[in-house]
Amino acid sequence: MRYPKNLPAGGVIGFPAPSFGCATEPYRTAFEHALQRLEKMGYRTLPGPNARVEMGVGISNEPEECAREFMDMYLSEETDCLISCGGGELMCEILPYLDFQKLAQGKPKWFMGYSDNTNLTFLLATLADTASVYGPCAASFGMEPLHESLRDAFEILTGERRRVQSYGMWDKDDEKDPENPLAPYHLTEKLAMRGFVGSKPVEETRFCGRLLGGCLDVLANLVGTRFDRAADFAERYREDGVVWFLESCDLNVFGIRRAMWQLEQAGWFRYVKGFLIGRPANGAPMMNLDVYDAVLNVAAKMEVPVVFDVDLGHRPPMMPLVVGSLAEVTLKGEKLTVDMACCL
Repeated sequence: MRYPKNLPAGGVIGFPAPSFGCATEPYRTAFEHALQRLEKMGYRTLPGPNARVEMGVGISNEPEECAREFMDMYLSEETDCLISCGGGELMCEILPYLDFQKLAQGKPKWFMGYSDNTNLTFLLATLADTASVYGPCAASFGMEPLHESLRDAFEILTGERRRVQSYGMWDKDDEKDPENPLAPYHLTEKLAMRGFVGSKPVEETRFCGRLLGGCLDVLANLVGTRFDRAADFAERYREDGVVWFLESCDLNVFGIRRAMWQLEQAGWFRYVKGFLIGRPANGAPMMNLDVYDAVLNVAAKMEVPVVFDVDLGHRPPMMPLVVGSLAEVTLKGEKLTVDMACCL
């Protein structure tokens, strides 16, 4: 696994928009405020040509243009790291225009984003053997005040942090809107994780492996395509094993269950050491099925730890995770720790 150099003091942060850009509110104002904050911290900011564009369908621009922007910014000597402008819907359409061989041969560079950005964070690891960060997109750095999870994410990029922990409270009803673009997380819900080994509930567990995963909506879409090399990744790192971190956006509980079955049948879960399951954005129970049973229908058969309601993904805050890193995961009651220091 190739690990990028840390973002240096005074370094240049590039902002590509391989999915949505920051052309509309509340993202536009939040993005501009984020740039101001980072510049006051002493960093140079370099928005890509699509950062403020709204010309594509489900992404900032035409797929070929988005791919060109990413390739140019990733391979450029000018930028030290990249933070995606936002999530979106159809980043998958840029993949045929990306050259993963060039990305694998070029100097590794931190790229951070989540949701639709799974198309890049996941494939950089599985196709280019290059670590990335599953973490917040650019506009989130514009909130006032800044939540500690955003500071954690930035410290991953600078190399100051290699260990993250759950945050205790989470945001069920986002208050950020066009009239309030800098709103912080609305933390009203107490964290209540649930752990299992097989189908047996546990309050404490520990497991290690290579972190791999992202948004389940995106991952299921990649199965069977020419970009599907997840089983090869698992085989390559079989001595370490894989810790799968998964969260979902649009999938309901039946969609989650189908996606878990799909990934299992494609061989993705071979050598699995454990699962981290984020709070689903659309996980209401349906027809006597809840998200726990939707996941455990597959995961319990593997007799490995499964931790639910983790700080991941679309129900913030989210722990920033280094995709591809060798990590130690520890659950003790209401505290989850992910230590990625062993190889970074």
